[in-house]
This record gives sequence, structure tokens and C-alpha cells, in this order.
Amino acid sequence: MLLKVLGTAAGGGVPQWNCACRGCAGARAHPERRRRHASLAVEAAPGRWYVINATPDIADQIERCPALHPRPGTDPRRTPLAGVVLTDAELDHTLGLARLREAERFEVIAADPVRDAVRDRQGLGELLAPYADVTWRRLPLPGSPAGPGVAGGPDSPDEPLTPGSTVHVGAVPVSGKHPRYAASAPQPTSPGASWVVALRLTDRATGRTLVYAPALGAWPDALQAAVAEADCVIVDGTFWDDEEPRATGCSDRTATAMGHLPITGPNGTARRLAGLPGRRLYTHLNNTNPLVDPDAPQHKELIRLGIEVAADGTEIVL
Repeated sequence: MLLKVLGTAAGGGVPQWNCACRGCAGARAHPERRRRHASLAVEAAPGRWYVINATPDIADQIERCPALHPRPGTDPRRTPLAGVVLTDAELDHTLGLARLREAERFEVIAADPVRDAVRDRQGLGELLAPYADVTWRRLPLPGSPAGPGVAGGPDSPDEPLTPGSTVHVGAVPVSGKHPRYAASAPQPTSPGASWVVALRLTDRATGRTLVYAPALGAWPDALQAAVAEADCVIVDGTFWDDEEPRATGCSDRTATAMGHLPITGPNGTARRLAGLPGRRLYTHLNNTNPLVDPDAPQHKELIRLGIEVAADGTEIVL
């Protein structure tokens, strides 16, 4: 299984266009520190790729990843990008769908509430219909009913990303956090529905598994079970500690209240990652996170725990 890290930043990227915090100023002074919105690409079959989350940077991310470039030939507009898998309905993870309107066709794989929010509340279903043939597939979750156009089922918690692929996708619900534009939407009550999920990608040919969770407001038992068996785990590193948003003035809420478990502290994710056997990385860094500075001492703390900070362009082979 081949994966490409397309971006590692939280909302707004690093630097954020309207911010002069230390992290943003540092990225402007040192362009190599720039981070694009968190996203990951996975090769489902030779020459057929899926992107996890469609960010506002998606066109730039594609250009910086040669594997996603269209191939010269009889059909110069044929693209390796087959579809998008969504972990949630946040704008930073979905606005790039509109940028894909030039495609002839593509798939969007998402949990029911996420699909409905993006397709109907954002209006992207109606917006994209005149431009591209978009297929909206249900993301396989525990308890999802089986049927036409529905992935998974109670006895099939994952399915091939594309027909014949050895790479299967499944998900673990991790949060009921709504995006702001869907604040009035009801909480899902049907089995297998969730607003925010961690993705589980498994290559059935090798038995190797990746868990990707760029947004974590909680750490349920099902997630613990998934990461304990994974060969690689990439998780939410938005904030270094719980007070960071308030201390830096970017919010009057804590990290946890904003829907992101901090890296450090009693409820931090670092202590959970430290006990895992596989490769462990952080992504989705906010511009206020000291980790956006490669010389920050916090990097040494993670190194002692065997934990990495993912960089844009990182390649992972499982």
C-alpha cells in the first residue's frame, strides 16, 4: 500500500492568510516551513488514487504529487484521481470538491451525515452535477446496512476502495461534532452514522493497516482497538496542549472544547501513541502549535517517545 502525505496543517494552513502569529510569521520568513491543509493520497490500484479529504489546497497538492498527474496520451484529460474519502464535513476538508469540477467523473465516499451536509447543505451536489458525474458512496461503518450503493454492513466493516483493489477502507466513529454551517442538523441515530471518523485502510495482499484520524475529539475504545493493531497511525496534532487556543488568543475555548484532543496533558494523545507498536505520526497542526517550528524543543519530547511529526510530501509504504 502506497500513501502520500499531501498536507499536514489544520484549518487555514501555515501560514494562514490573515494571521501574523509566530508560526505564520516563521513560515513566511522560511517558506520551507509552509504546511498545506491536512490530506493523504492512497493508491487503490495501479494508476488509480483516492484522496482523503478535499482541501482548499487540492489543486496545488495534486501538482506537487506527480503520481496524481494526468498522463500524456490519447486522452490527455484522463486523471489517476478516482475519488475522495471524507473523514468529516468541515469546510477545510470539503471545499476542494468544487475544485474537482473539471473531472469527467469521481466518487465521494462519506458517512451519511457528512454526505448529506456536503451534498445538500453546502449544495455541492447541485453545484457539481452540471460539470461532473459524481457518485456519492456510503462510507463503511460498523452496523451500516448492506444494499445497492452501500459499502460495508454488519458482517463487512470495510470494502475495496475500487473494484478489484486489495486496499480496503473502513472507519471508526470518533466524534459527533458538527461543522458550524450544519449546527442545526440532528445527531445521527442510525447504526453506522457519525459526523467524524477515523479511517482504517487495510491492504489485504500484505495484511498491513493504516489508521488516519486528522480530527479527534475523543478516543473511544474502538479507536484504541484499531490503532493497537495498525502498522502506522497518523492522528490529530492540532494543538500541543489544551490551553493553547486560549493562551495564543486564537479562541476562547480549550483544544478539547474545539473538538481536538491535545498532544500533551492528562487527556493528551502522546501518552496513548507512546505505547503503540507501529509507526506513529502527527498531522493537522494548527499555526499556533510550536511544532510548526522545526527547531522547537517540543520535537525532542516526541522523539523520545518514538513519535514523528509528518511533513508535507512524506511517502509511506506499507
